[in-house]
Amino acid sequence: MDKEKEILAAALKLFVEFGFHGTPTSKIAKEAGVANGTLFHYFNTKEDLIVALYNGIKENLNYYLLSKVKDEDALEMRMKTIYSESLYWALIHRDEFFFIQQFNFSPHVSKVSEEDKEKQTRLYACLLMEGINNDMFKSLSVDLIATLLGSHLYGVHKYLVSNDLSSTKQQEIIDETFVLIWQMITKN
Repeated sequence: MDKEKEILAAALKLFVEFGFHGTPTSKIAKEAGVANGTLFHYFNTKEDLIVALYNGIKENLNYYLLSKVKDEDALEMRMKTIYSESLYWALIHRDEFFFIQQFNFSPHVSKVSEEDKEKQTRLYACLLMEGINNDMFKSLSVDLIATLLGSHLYGVHKYLVSNDLSSTKQQEIIDETFVLIWQMITKN
């Protein structure tokens, strides 16, 4: 298992630095300190490695978010928690967050299984459906609301990492931008 983790860590580092096309498997194997054949023992293809890395990062992010959400909180607070904690996670795990963005705009995204997609979006989808079922959200499709939320989160993250802000100022911006997105999607 350690070799697999080393391969994934090396792949993350190199994909973030050089992109998918600029990172041959031989470079990943060398960075991980394993033979090229060892890499292919764990991952049949480079694409399998890319998708496995993505799925692992998304699983870790979702596990983190689930640990922060309190089921007894109102929907607005649960969504704010996911929004805020996603940004805090992204600020700490910059390479992983960059990789998620890179992956989502690549052809590799089509290789994620339906089962994995469902697992990765379950938390968000349940909250969005709750808001729709309770007639809290504007008449927008779930996909559009999810796209708006994701785009907003990526934009705020870019702003936070592009500016030298204190943690207090970051918190203020995260709180204020959640209010903006909440007002944009809700009826009230």
